[in-house]
Amino acid sequence: MPRSRFPQSVYGTGEEPDVRFSLANERTFLAWNRTALALIAGGVALEALGLDLHPGLRLTASLILIAAGLVVPVLAWLEWGRTERALRSASPLPGSATSIALAVTIVAVGALVLVGVVLR
Repeated sequence: MPRSRFPQSVYGTGEEPDVRFSLANERTFLAWNRTALALIAGGVALEALGLDLHPGLRLTASLILIAAGLVVPVLAWLEWGRTERALRSASPLPGSATSIALAVTIVAVGALVLVGVVLR
């Protein structure tokens, strides 16, 4: 009797791809999780260090970083599933929504810190 793999919505699709591609997809998922941990650490550090920035903007930038650190793993999980399903069905690989979300976050936080420096 074959073992069921989780999530069935991914592993129940198509055929087994070359294991190297599945492992590369998993490494990408794990890299996004490391990025999420760095975002959370950066948000905590920004507020804990009490840098000479406008306090409201510093807090807002910190909260955005922490929130992004909570959202990125969810997006990465969804992206991992989409990519794995594409590999299993020999379809073109999907684009990365996680990259776009991270880029928007970095621009927003950078702008807040820049304005916070100017307004201090």
